[in-house]
Formats: sequence, C-alpha cells, structure tokens
Amino acid sequence: MRFLLISFFTLIFSTYVFSQGCCSGGAGSPIAGGAATGVLQENQMEVSINYQYNKSNKFFTENRDTTSLFNNLNSDYLFFRVDYGLSKKLTLSVASGYFLDKSKIGKDNADTISSNGVGDLIIFPRYSIYNKTANFKHTAVVLGLGFKIPLGSHNDSTLVYSDEWIGDIYSLNPPMLQATNGSNDFMFTSFLFREYQKSKLRFFISSLYVKKGFNSLGIKYGDYTSVSFFASKTFFYRWGVTTQIKAENIGQIKIANNIQERELLEYHIDPESTGSKKWFFIPQLSYSQNGLTVFAAYEIPLYQYLNGTQVGSQYQFTVGVNYRFLTKEYESDILPLSK
Repeated sequence: MRFLLISFFTLIFSTYVFSQGCCSGGAGSPIAGGAATGVLQENQMEVSINYQYNKSNKFFTENRDTTSLFNNLNSDYLFFRVDYGLSKKLTLSVASGYFLDKSKIGKDNADTISSNGVGDLIIFPRYSIYNKTANFKHTAVVLGLGFKIPLGSHNDSTLVYSDEWIGDIYSLNPPMLQATNGSNDFMFTSFLFREYQKSKLRFFISSLYVKKGFNSLGIKYGDYTSVSFFASKTFFYRWGVTTQIKAENIGQIKIANNIQERELLEYHIDPESTGSKKWFFIPQLSYSQNGLTVFAAYEIPLYQYLNGTQVGSQYQFTVGVNYRFLTKEYESDILPLSK
C-alpha cells in the first residue's frame, strides 16, 4: 500500500507551467515530484524521477474561449526527488527539475522562442502529527513547511537582431519561458489520509500554499493555493487506480513601485492578465512491485477562469518511476528456529 500511496502523491503538487497568462507568463518550475507526501520509515529512502509534458493552444478571456494570440505553448520537464526518513515521524525531501524545452510557437510557426535549463531547488521537511491503525482502518495526518530556491535564470533573453555595425540585440524572454520565477518562496502543505484495509480503499485530502517573494526584477508572481481530493483502489495486489479532483487558485502578479510601464512592456507583462481559478480531474494508473512503482497520469481541465486574456490549460501528461528502500538493515528481535 505504501508503494501505491507514494506513486500518486507524486502528482499532487504538479503546478502551473502555464499559470500566469499568455503574455505575462507563469515562470517557475512545476512541482511534479511529490513535494509533500506521507512520511517514510526511519532510515528509509525514496528516489523518484518524473517526466511531464505540457501543451496548450486554448485561450480564454475570463471563462470564455477567445482568439489565439499565438500558435501554442509547450514544455518538456524532468523532475528529480529524494526523500529520507530522519525518524518515524520526520521525513526530509529534496527536489529539483530541468526543462528540456520550453517553447512559444508563433502564428504560422513563425517567431518561435525556445529555452531550457534547470529550475528550482525545493527543500521540504514533513512531520507526522497523527498516525493510528485500529479495526482495519488507518488514519494519518502530515504537515509540511518548506522553501524553494531558484537555481536557474529568470532573465534569459533571445537574439532578435544582429548587425556588424550595431552588434547583437537581445530581447528578454517572456516569464512563461523562464526556467524559474527567480524568487525565494515558502511552501506549506497538509495531508489527511484514511485507508480501509479490508476493502483496499483509500481517501485523501491534501492542500498546498506557495507564498511567493519578489525577484531581482521587482516582480512577485501570484501566490499559489490548491486543494486536492483523492480516491484510490488496489486491484490484483499490484495495480492501483486513483482519481483526483484538484481546485487551484493563482493570484495576480504584483510589481514593485519603482518599475515603470516601459519596463513592463520589456518584461512582456500585463498584470491585469495574470491569475486564475481552475478545477481539474486527474486519473492515474500505477503498478508496484518490490519497492518499485511506475505510474502515469493525465490532467483534464474541468473549469477555467482566467483574469484578462491568457493561455489556459489543455494537455498535461506525467509518467514516473519511484523506488523505495531501507538504507539500514535492522536485526530481527526474534531468534531463528533451530533445525
């Protein structure tokens, strides 16, 4: 059951590759690797690698479809995570990711802008405040408090003109194409788990809040809040099916007082066209054996309300592999039977 549990929690906090608008962008790495799950056993380790593909050519003004401003926005992202059980109640998670590609494809496939690079370092300890099993029912409550540190660049630019007399002229990439938002952010999470062991049925509720800071450009991306509801069932001992309903809210971008309108145009930011409210349905299939779990999930948008005019969510597919093992062998308290 633990192997199944960890497999689909790698998707709980997959966030906002396209979250802050088509022109303003939503720079920042998605957290596709389980920033907050239940705790591990003492001296237990879990290593995880996930691949996430995003693509969208859907544009919205508030909750209405609108004319596309460009062809599409897409990304290919790898996420790495290592968790370690410091004690039976405290687990430390360290994670980071790398964008293989982030591309904004212009009309008729012209004016394409692409980038890649490392995203953020996420350090996320989690503490179990309640864990009890009775009458074939298991209940757990876990809280987490962590922070995110930018490793990649938030001010990458693209060569737009070159001349032997003038030289090279670069244009700052839109925030949606930056590998990170460039700010130090705090993260808070809660996780409530209930398992009915006889029927192999589990229910979960989890929440995540990311408090954003200002980056060096004087930009503060909107705070992120999500609440997810899960139902999971095991079949044939090793196969698991999980359904998830996720509600998320992203605040609008805030600009420092010393930033001028000219600079906003240079940064490709329209603060009025940032922020959103969305609901998603996320089915997942997983297979677990001997500490190894393989899973795949697909995110289906149910409702989207985007401030101003922005590119919305459309396709998101995630596959991953987790491996859990003990780093220290314990001697059994029971003596072996003599022959």
